Amino acid sequence: MAEVKLVIFDWDGTVMDSIGRIVSSMQAAAESTGIVVPSSHAVKQIIGLSLDPAFAVLFPDTNAEQRSQLFAHYRDHYTIYNTTPSPLFDGAEQVLKTLAEQNILLAVATGKARHGLERMFAETGLGHYFVTSRCADEAQSKPHPDMLLQISKQLGIEPDQAIMVGDTSHDMKMAQAIAMPRVGVTHGVHGAEVLAQFQPKAIIDNLPSLLSYI
Repeated sequence: MAEVKLVIFDWDGTVMDSIGRIVSSMQAAAESTGIVVPSSHAVKQIIGLSLDPAFAVLFPDTNAEQRSQLFAHYRDHYTIYNTTPSPLFDGAEQVLKTLAEQNILLAVATGKARHGLERMFAETGLGHYFVTSRCADEAQSKPHPDMLLQISKQLGIEPDQAIMVGDTSHDMKMAQAIAMPRVGVTHGVHGAEVLAQFQPKAIIDNLPSLLSYI
């Protein structure tokens, strides 16, 4: 593998433990819209996708008006009403600090919209570690590799000089599609058995373990 110049992180389920908040907000949005509430397992499988394809998977029989209502209710529940804690995973900031001190560039590729990621950057104080990021409203949805291709092109770094770090099959698929090395993290949505299907460089249980592979 080429020298690592760039590490790209997924956000939800990788850097931040926001799965519970996403699941409960999506379920509350369905209830508020008056449609069948999806199971926790079903919601977890769409974490990382942009909202439009996520809604298409979870609520295939809804019409445009219902999806518009779902979007509004989900946004309100996640940002205003839902008090489920969403802490950073243990060691997250220290890992970012250590990599930055090694002059490795850091980026984010996330299913969040830009305003959502910027809000998380402000709340956590982590934004200054990342030289760039791509969000759901700026690229094709995962697992299409568009986010990674945009980041690589912007920074002038070849895919084999970067590592994608994520907790879902969506993250692994998009990196695999452009032969970008990848590391799966099991503390999010998908376990080691699912992540292993995409031939990651490593599968780790916590973010500090990432430093052993870079």
